[in-house]
Amino acid sequence: MRACFLLKVRPEKMDEYKARHAQVWPEMLKALRESGWHNYSLFLRPDGVVVGYVEADDFEKCHAAMKGHPINARWQAEMTPFFESANGHGADDLMLPLEEVFHLD
Repeated sequence: MRACFLLKVRPEKMDEYKARHAQVWPEMLKALRESGWHNYSLFLRPDGVVVGYVEADDFEKCHAAMKGHPINARWQAEMTPFFESANGHGADDLMLPLEEVFHLD
């Protein structure tokens, strides 16, 4: 299954957001893989819109597994201030998959 979602980074936080993702904690990378996330990418537009793409056998299950992982709680606590409309919620709470309406293959 493929999942795509949108997030919005605060303009003043974009450079730091990119820097943080250039050095994602090894424990976080391991947790993502162990939770079933594959081919996970984040793309950032100049206006702060983040497009996330991930492949997983079951996105809901993999998403829930990450939300329950202790390393994710630490990561989300540090990353929450980067996002617009977070209102104290972690970015993982804002990951609402978009409906796929076309796929070439």
